[in-house]
Amino acid sequence: MRISTAESEIMKALWAKSPMTAEEIAAALADDQNWAEGTVKALLNRLLKKNAIAADKDGRRFLYRPMVAQGDYVHAESQGLLDRLFDGRLAPLVSHFSQRERLSDEDVAELRRILKAHDDGQ
Repeated sequence: MRISTAESEIMKALWAKSPMTAEEIAAALADDQNWAEGTVKALLNRLLKKNAIAADKDGRRFLYRPMVAQGDYVHAESQGLLDRLFDGRLAPLVSHFSQRERLSDEDVAELRRILKAHDDGQ
């Protein structure tokens, strides 16, 4: 399932709290996106067509909830990126970023922790 950047903002709001109405989603995104309610509803309709979210009737309004777990979506998108750009390998991705942009000390320390945990688990 391909979710656009704009649609992913809706998904983030729903992953943080659900169910929510279109009005609640617009309010939650107001500081970052300042989208009109019509824009939010258009994005919700696109996500409904993709079966990424579900809508439950609640009186005169709909309550929206994610149908895709955030972790599952992140995993699929991450794997897709690795497959498309780095033949499914993680090391070339890290190498790319280390060559293009200097990794912060925090990034390097986190990578070391990840590698140590991986080594300890084997």
